[in-house]
Formats: sequence, C-alpha cells, structure tokens
Amino acid sequence: MWLLDKMLRQLVKQGELTVVDHDGTRHSYGAPDSRHGPVTIRFTDAKVGADIVKDPRLGLGEAYMDGRMVVEQGDVRELILLAHMNGPFEVPGHFQPKGPWRKALDTIMGQIDQINWKARSRRNAEHTYNLTRRLYELFLDADRQYTMAYYRDTSNSLEQAQLDKKAHLAAKLYLKPGMKVLDIGCGWGGLALYLHRMYDVDVVGIALAPDQIAFCKERAEAEGVADRVKFELMDYRDLTGEFDRIVNVGLIEHLGTPHYPGFFAHVRRLLKPDGIMVSHCCGRAGGPGTTDAWTRKYIFPGGYIPALSELVSESQRHRLIVTDVEAMRYHYAHTLHEWYKRTNAAEDEIVAMYDRRFFRMWQFYLAGAEAAFRYGGLVNWQVQFVKRRDAIPMTRDYMYEEEARLRERESAPEWHLAAAE
Repeated sequence: MWLLDKMLRQLVKQGELTVVDHDGTRHSYGAPDSRHGPVTIRFTDAKVGADIVKDPRLGLGEAYMDGRMVVEQGDVRELILLAHMNGPFEVPGHFQPKGPWRKALDTIMGQIDQINWKARSRRNAEHTYNLTRRLYELFLDADRQYTMAYYRDTSNSLEQAQLDKKAHLAAKLYLKPGMKVLDIGCGWGGLALYLHRMYDVDVVGIALAPDQIAFCKERAEAEGVADRVKFELMDYRDLTGEFDRIVNVGLIEHLGTPHYPGFFAHVRRLLKPDGIMVSHCCGRAGGPGTTDAWTRKYIFPGGYIPALSELVSESQRHRLIVTDVEAMRYHYAHTLHEWYKRTNAAEDEIVAMYDRRFFRMWQFYLAGAEAAFRYGGLVNWQVQFVKRRDAIPMTRDYMYEEEARLRERESAPEWHLAAAE
C-alpha cells in the first residue's frame, strides 16, 4: 500500500478520496471540491494496492469486478470521475501504465491487438455486440443507437438526442431520393431505416455480429421495407459495387490502425466519383496513443480510438478530400451518463441475466468512458470525405438548413405515426 499511497498523494489534489486498506488503516487524499462529493473505497485483500500500481486501470477494474475493491461512499462512477478530474489532459485520465518499459510493452501489445484479420474481426464483433438482446434494451434508447447522442440541449431525453444525432449525420450526407447508400457497421439498423424513411433511398447495411443483422432484418420486414433496406452479415472488405453515399458510425474504432490503408482504399473504390462519405467515431483530442489493457480484454478487443491526424493522413494517401470536420466534445459524456443511470436502474435484471461480476464490469466500462469524454482527452469526430471537390455545395449552409428541415419533419404527427408502425 505504501507505493499506492505515494502515488495518490502526488495525484489527488481535487476532491476527497479515502482509501481503507485491508487491515482497516485509513488514508485520506485531496481536498473538498464542489464538483464531486467525497468518495471512500475499501480493499478486501492485501494485493489490491499492488495490482493498481502495477497497471492502474486493469488493476482497479478487476478489483472492482471481483469485489476486492468496494466503494463505501459514493459509487464507482464518482470514483472514476474524481480520478480523471485529477489526471492530465493529454491522456484519457491518469489510469495509464507508468514507467518506460511498461509503456513500451503496452504499446506493443496494443499494436498486436489491432491486427484484425477477417476471422478475428468477426470474433471481436461477436464479443462486443452478440450479448443478450435484452441487455441493450435496458440501457439504450428504443432505436438501439449504441453511439454518441447529439445533445442540442443537455436537458433533452436520450431518445430526442439520438434522433437529433441521426438528423445531424443525415444532413452531412447531402442525400437525394433514389440514391444508393452503404452503412458500414450498421448496428441494429436504426440509421439505415431512418435514412430510407426520410429520403426514399436504398440502403445496404453490413455488420459482423449475427444477432445484430438478424435483428436488423426483423425490423426491415416489420416496417415493410426489406426490399429497399437490406442487411448482410459481411466484412466490408468483401463488399463490391458502387454507392452514392457511405456512412459509418462507430466503425473506425474497431478497424485497428494496421487496417486503415486497406479501409480507405476500399471505400474509395466503393464510392462513386461524386460520392460522399461521412465517418463518425470516437477520437483522441491529442496525438496517437494506445488502448488500455482493461478495455482490450473486457470490452472492445482489437479496438483503438484514433487521433484526427491518423484519419486525415491515411485518407489523403488514398485521394479522399476531407471537406468537413467536427469535434464533438461533451455529447458522449452526457450519453454515457444516461446509459450508466439506466444500467443501474436495471441492476437486478442484469445480474439475473449474467452475474454480479458482469454488472460491475459494465458499470466500470460506462463510468470510465464517461470520465474520458468529460475530463480526459477523448472527443467524437465527424469527418466528411469526397472524391471530387464539387460533390457538395459551396458553403456549409446546406447542412444547417437540412438538419432544421429534418427536425421539423420529425416533429410532425404523421412522422411519429410512420416511425411507430
């Protein structure tokens, strides 16, 4: 505990943290802060402190999951927010491996983990997205948008913010009726169905998680649009043809940097000469980094959150012109907080479906992600790409005008009736 005590005394300056060691010894750190109440944690065995020092995020996460670290005052979200509040901006919070050898090893392991050949990509997708359908119903909105919501007003509901996200993305696609649209990493189909409903376009959605695609097909059949909105269990690398528009939301985080050249080369082949692609992904506000070991192990194996420089430099090599970039700073923090609240509200059902350890893992994941977007170095990127500079209007006014038109249409009673059918 002495090494952890030394680390915490250097680190925790804002907010009150009390650590009760396994032998009952109390250690206090920091000072009162109006942003967060005091947090008290207790270790139930002598190894927890050493595990946290060895690899802070992995050690703390596993200790919480296993019940070896118990939050007695506050909750795990408040603990992680307090930690990130004291961390440097350059990295997503201070739960990072320390020392040159540890950093080098973590970088190497992170790079190896990002080698996502087709079979491994499918296994990773199934690990993340093939969990019980009911789990996602419990904490996502009804449309199952498992990416950042767009909070035009922070008092808006999650449902409204996710609807606004779809309008925000659609406006950047500059769609016209009859176009053919590709949605890579289509999730549970909500965006694809929305684009068809709003623009009378044909959409092909592809993903690697079998249950997601099965659910998408069920939705398309239920809405009577299966002939216009089609979903396939497919790796994007196997797709052929040409599309007027390509959209990918929450996909790039799963590619891995070794696969960026192949991705941008292939989407350029798929995109028509006057086509537009819009990518929405989590991103680093600073330079390139690594994915921490806990997230790689438990939540997103093979995943990596890119810096903008990594996306832009690779797209330029494949002659895709970046025509619009938006950094979305706090929207995901609000989204994740809402998911965390809904997860906690469904604690009994989630524990019954899985077990207590899984529930704690999910709490830790959502709280850690929120902290990284609220206090750390993570944002969301929305990047628009074209092959020809005349593919979009002269100014960005078309985006604002189209988004306003979509929101007005969404508020019409007949739209809500059609969406519910």
